[in-house]
Amino acid sequence: MDAYWGGSERRITGITLRIITVNFIALIILLVGIFYLGQYQSGLINARLHTFQSELELISGALSEAALTEDPKTKAIAFKTVETSEMVKRLAKITRQRIRIFDIKGALVLDSRALAQMDDRIWAQADREKTKLRSIDILQQSAKALSFLIPSQNKLKPYPEISNAMPSVIPDIAEALNEHISLSAWRNEKNHAILSAAAPLFYNSDLGGAVLLTRQATQIEEDIQHVWVNVIKVFLGTLLLTIMLSIYLSGQIARPLKKLALAAENVRRGKAGAYDIPDFSARHDEIGELSIALRQMTLALSERMDTIQQFAADVAHELKNPLTSLKSAVETAAIVKKPTDQKKLMDIIKHDIERLDRLITDISSASRIDSELSRENFEKVDCAKLLSNLLAAYSKDPMERINHNQQNWIQNIQAENAKITLQNLASQGAKIWGMEGRLAQVFQNILSNALSFAPKDSTISILIVEMDDTISIIIEDQGRGIPPNKLDDIFERFYSERPEHEDYGRHSGLGLSICKQIINAHGGEIFAENVQSENVKSADDKTTGARFTIILNKV
Repeated sequence: MDAYWGGSERRITGITLRIITVNFIALIILLVGIFYLGQYQSGLINARLHTFQSELELISGALSEAALTEDPKTKAIAFKTVETSEMVKRLAKITRQRIRIFDIKGALVLDSRALAQMDDRIWAQADREKTKLRSIDILQQSAKALSFLIPSQNKLKPYPEISNAMPSVIPDIAEALNEHISLSAWRNEKNHAILSAAAPLFYNSDLGGAVLLTRQATQIEEDIQHVWVNVIKVFLGTLLLTIMLSIYLSGQIARPLKKLALAAENVRRGKAGAYDIPDFSARHDEIGELSIALRQMTLALSERMDTIQQFAADVAHELKNPLTSLKSAVETAAIVKKPTDQKKLMDIIKHDIERLDRLITDISSASRIDSELSRENFEKVDCAKLLSNLLAAYSKDPMERINHNQQNWIQNIQAENAKITLQNLASQGAKIWGMEGRLAQVFQNILSNALSFAPKDSTISILIVEMDDTISIIIEDQGRGIPPNKLDDIFERFYSERPEHEDYGRHSGLGLSICKQIINAHGGEIFAENVQSENVKSADDKTTGARFTIILNKV
């Protein structure tokens, strides 16, 4: 029993008890239905009374013909004492019934119990037969405590003693003396059912008396008890099956949930990883879906933790370089005497401090971007209009007016050292679900990089292309391109590939990393490649620029 009730692997859990309770309610309803056996008992009694009526008609007909005669002197109807007594004893013995005959005044003439002295043995035997199933009687008595919950049942009235009673109070006799057949059911002092039937006796169409038949309904009670036994067997068997199925069902639910909870606890304590969570995907149910979700969530959390750890390591490495330079400059400044050397050292110190400030600002922005992206709401954004408005910041002249509602429009902007051309090829507008401010940050960052690498008087082209389900934004410059082995590395944190004329340390190397993070949050894709020219003979001179492609899902 301890294997089911105790220990960490117990099967009798809280959910098991709830399942058993819910299933037990159905059994209680079934048990309450047993109280409606009173209706079944009424049906049996009515059926027996119908059969009893047929016997009564046969017996009354036989007695009317053989037992009645007419007194020659008084012309009154009288009973043939000897013939009637023999017939009553014989009929009572055959039918195992108590037969009593009354005259027209209601006085008792003959009683089969007194004639045959068989009543005590017959009725005592019937009582003994009832005690064989006394346990059923006990259960019936116990069930009476719940009888107020159900409609009232058909209860039999106690059978009165009729030895010295008047005809008006004798069951069924009064009806029989009024020339009607009467059928009824009663209970004796031992609470056993009794069937009673009375019929008039006629002699040449004149009323000559009445016959009363009584029989203890032994067969009815046996049938009722048999039904009780069968119902109890079904109830106990169903109860046992319900408990077993409830334990099995709860085990199918509780055990995998306990395993998942234990695995999640081990992950929380750092003792397990995503692949240590049990895989119940083969169940093809909610628990299988839960295990898949937990594995994916844990894997995502693990990747996030690895990212955070790597980010911390990268931050420490990037901060160490300017701090080392700053420390060296400060130590050197304490021993140099020439004003020119001191000025150079102060410039180095100032440069390193600005670099540190820039690094800390960009690191702070990069560390907050995940939480900010999760809080911001997506809205419908027109990428073509967003890029067109963004180019105004780079224009030296007032921005030309563009009808953004027309198809295939082109916009030209002259920046400080390059020309920017924006061409929209999206027929229905380049509209996506996204965060306008974050997308503007991505486009601005890539445009700034393109302008820093673009030769003087070169052209930067921006092309908006509409596909079936996506919008592609292609930004292409005519700079020196990207080292082929660094096409993927440029999106890593703190990676910097700057022009030769630009001062070292002016950029933190987080710009493209943040761009990739934002595009991933939009469910899109960003990648870089070099523009190759087929008209150049030298293989080393084929790279004529860099191309950044951003793919976003269309509305």
